[in-house]
This record gives sequence, C-alpha cells and structure tokens, in this order.
Amino acid sequence: MNLRSLSSGLRAFHRLQCYLPRQPCLHAQRVQLMSSSSPQLEYQHVGLVPALTQLSEEEQMMKAAAAKFSQEQIGPLVRQMEEQKETDMTVIKGLFENGFMGIEVEEEYGGPQSTFFITNLIIEEIAKVDPSISVCCDIHNTLIALIFRRYASEELKKKYLPKLVSESVGSFCLSEAGAGTDAFALRTSAQKEGDYFILNGSKMWISNASFADVFIVFANADFDQGYRGITCFVVDAGTPGFTVEKPEDKLGLRASPTCPLTFVDCKIPETNVIGRIGEGYKIAIGSLNEGRIGIGAQMLGLAQGAFDCTFPYILERKQFDKSIYEFQAVQHMAANLATKLETARVLVYNAARLKENGLPFIKQASMAKYVAGEVATEVTSRCIELMGGVGFTTAYPLEKLYRDCKIGCIYEGTANIQLNTIAKELHREYLQGN
Repeated sequence: MNLRSLSSGLRAFHRLQCYLPRQPCLHAQRVQLMSSSSPQLEYQHVGLVPALTQLSEEEQMMKAAAAKFSQEQIGPLVRQMEEQKETDMTVIKGLFENGFMGIEVEEEYGGPQSTFFITNLIIEEIAKVDPSISVCCDIHNTLIALIFRRYASEELKKKYLPKLVSESVGSFCLSEAGAGTDAFALRTSAQKEGDYFILNGSKMWISNASFADVFIVFANADFDQGYRGITCFVVDAGTPGFTVEKPEDKLGLRASPTCPLTFVDCKIPETNVIGRIGEGYKIAIGSLNEGRIGIGAQMLGLAQGAFDCTFPYILERKQFDKSIYEFQAVQHMAANLATKLETARVLVYNAARLKENGLPFIKQASMAKYVAGEVATEVTSRCIELMGGVGFTTAYPLEKLYRDCKIGCIYEGTANIQLNTIAKELHREYLQGN
C-alpha cells in the first residue's frame, strides 16, 4: 500500500471523515442528576471529538506502509549507511516509489495530494528505524515541496513539482557561518544583471546537499533593505559557479550528509526567483514554522524507536531469578518514559492537526519541537541505562539514537528559540484577551 494506490475519491472521503468531527463542539451535556445515594451522572453525547491520536483509515494505512518500508528497506542498511556516512540511494529510490516524497503535492503536478498530518506520520515511522533518512523525507516535504506549492510561480511549479514527486531530491539552503540562529544576518549576495542574478557567498549545515538535485537558496538582493532584501532562488545541481563541498563529520545523523556550499559568480535566471524579490524572509519563516512540526515528528519517532527496542529487553532480561521489569524501580522508569512519549506525541499531533485545519499553530509547533527534542534526549539516555552494558554497544541501535537525538534541540531553531517563540505567542494572546 502506498499513496499512489489510493484513489483521489478515497483520499477525499477519508479526509472528510477525519476533518468533520474535529470542528469545535460540546463534548457532552449533562441531562440528569441521579439521587444522592447514586451520585453518578448521565451524559448525552452531543458530538464527540476524536482523540488526537485516533487515526483515520487512510492515516492508519499510510502509517503501516511507512513502518513496513522502514523495517524492510531501511533497517537492513542502517549500520552500513552509518559506517559509510552516506545515504544508500536505493533507499531514496524507495521513498519516491512509495509516494513518500512530495506527499502533499497536488494531483495536477503528479503528486498524491495527501495531508500534512500523514506527512508527519510517515516522518515519525521512518525515524523509528533511522532518523537520518527521516531528515531527507522531512526537508523534502515540509520545506522544499511546501515552498514550491505555496510560493512559486506556475511556471516553476510545472517544471519542478513533478520531479520532486518522482525523482529529484530537494535541499533547503538558509544557514551560513555567521547566520545560524540569527538566520537573516546572511551575507550571500544576489546581484541583478539584466535578466539574471549573480550569486556569491557560502552556506553551511545544508542537509541532503550531496545528492540533491534542486536547491532552494536564500540570498540578499539589496543589503540596504536589511532582511527585507532577502530573496528566495531555485538553483539546480551542476549550475556553473555552484559547488557542494565535502560533508561535515558529525556526532549523529551520519547517513544524512550535511555540507557547506559555495557560490562564485553563479548565474541564475530571474525566472528562478520564488515569490517576489525581497520576500525571502517571509518564505523562510513561513516554511520553518511548519518544518518544526516535522522535527517534532522526527524526535518522537526516534524516541519511540529507542523505547520499542528497550521494552522487550527489560521483559526478558533476568537478574536474581526474575525479569528486571518485575523490579518496581524499572517499572517506574518505563512508565515515566512512556508518559513523556505520549506527551510529545499529543503535542506533535495537535500542532499538525491545527496546521492542517487552517488554525493558528505557531505556538504549538514550537511546543512540539521543544518537548519532543527534550523527550528524545531523556528517553534515549534512560533506555541505555535500562539495557545496561549492551545498550552502550553498537549491537543495539540505542547508542546511535542517543547521538542522533542531540540535533533535535539545535536545528530549525534551538530549544531557546522555541521558548522565545512560545513566550512571544503567549504575550500576544493575553494582550488580545486570550
């Protein structure tokens, strides 16, 4: 089962079933108060809102398909990709074949036209097996495809979206050596010359770069305007003057290449501007707000993968003639981790549902990314402790997941940036009377 095998009618039907009950409604209405000897209340259900973690049929099918793909096609290659520090391209091919790239792209451009929530379910499932591959899927869907769908001209949509659905990987190029958290301090320039822009500068920490075909690059076309001069460009791999440098040697996510880029008199046609000149900062902010939910899904999946690896072990591992799970201290540790996992899941799912239904979600996206990153850090650490010495070895995936999770509190906005955003949104809400 993959997204391409679902008819548009079936997708629309299940999407409708998913959306309709989620409209604001009264959960229940008290209709009768029993006698004091029987202080139970009877309720008449007026319109039940499904739990955030309750999935529609389409969502269940795609979650299962992503899990199957991850276990069967990614799982056997995880250690090899980790050691070689590169993504196996058969995995990328599989992502495309299963409809996991360009998930929300409209049918008119060859896409499955699925949902944002399903995108995040797929990211979560892939991250359970290898977070490195979930990075590729996340960036491609929540940043690259989103930017083309929302901001690009019809000409650019027709040229690039069919490729982004079928074969071409995208890369998001914003960060620079002097522009990390302060992303709009970027110094890459775009000088207008006739019908072209000439790009000069460099980028850092660019994921997917070593095998990407399409790069979305942010450069300043008018430094006198400050960040309002930042403009968004499409740059094709192999464009003269554009070089992808050697990947960084990283603590974690080693199978996900992270490369510096350089631009030396790189000539880009004016038609490759996405949006309007000077609107790049709006495009970056708009896409990153949604991308943070994807990071939350990554960290949720990573943490769940660690827990799923650990729990069977503590049930089977025996000390003092009994399973170590019979010790209350171990039970409490597992219960605590499971509770925190569910907290992260509800936050991620809630943010995704809000975004999908066109409701305000910026605060919730930051909450989801912040909490999921913190939870992933704690869960992986505690799971290693629960498994003892074997958890510290490469025989189990925990040491890898422990290294992989640290980036969740760093990229696409550090933990402190998320707290800043939450505080800003809280202030705004309360000034407006909540």
